[in-house]
Amino acid sequence: MHELSNCPSKITGNTRLFAIIADPIHHVKTPEDMNALMVARGVDRVMVPIHVGLAQLAAAVDGLRAMQNLDGFVVTVPHKSAIVSLCDSVSAAARQVGAVNVVRRDAEGRLHGDILDGVGFVAGLRKAAIEPAGMSVYLAGAGGAAQAIAFALAEAGVATLTIANRTEAKAQALVDRLSGLFPGVAFQVGSRDPVGHDLVINATSMGLRETDDYPCEVQHLVPGQIVAEIIMQPEHTALLAAAAQRGCRVHPGRPMLQCQIELMAAAMGVHHE
Repeated sequence: MHELSNCPSKITGNTRLFAIIADPIHHVKTPEDMNALMVARGVDRVMVPIHVGLAQLAAAVDGLRAMQNLDGFVVTVPHKSAIVSLCDSVSAAARQVGAVNVVRRDAEGRLHGDILDGVGFVAGLRKAAIEPAGMSVYLAGAGGAAQAIAFALAEAGVATLTIANRTEAKAQALVDRLSGLFPGVAFQVGSRDPVGHDLVINATSMGLRETDDYPCEVQHLVPGQIVAEIIMQPEHTALLAAAAQRGCRVHPGRPMLQCQIELMAAAMGVHHE
């Protein structure tokens, strides 16, 4: 028998809608957690996953605008950067990062975007008693989620932040932007070697598929390092498995989402009824 505890008891013509858009979509966990939250709060709302490719993103967003019973949507890989120009307004953080992962739709169909990846990730670390302040951090990735996490880590007071990306110019551009905003943090472009860092973070999509390579050179990981993921499915990625084998403490991707759920709900206007 299927588990129904996280499902709304009844969907009617009065039920308000939320969506999450991604490509692929099978790995997303947000609907489970968001629907559980709405059941717990007794609100007549439901979140559904929608599979949208990049070529159809603009058309899909136009469709979401037109849905008068839709209050907002979550945006994940690979659409976080592309969605910015499709919003009518974005928060200061989203503008700085150049990415959006939650969108509020108002009654007139206007869309306001915000980015919660970074604050959610840092909150997830702290909930696990990992305090990033003063740490030396290695961050794999320079895309939408990585940029948000980089900003949040800098705001949290890390000592150094090394950014490694397959396209080095993208990593350099992020380092240049961050250096101007956070003069108290030492930023640098890194290689695939994570040696010498307290905290190693995968902020790429590498690990979603079994055929993916590692996002960094795992053979250089050593006991004492903390290795963290943003990927939620699979929960134990190849990177985390390799890190655990080498005696590292591992931190999965799910806490980032769990800490974002409340923030996402508030951003899309979910309150107790």
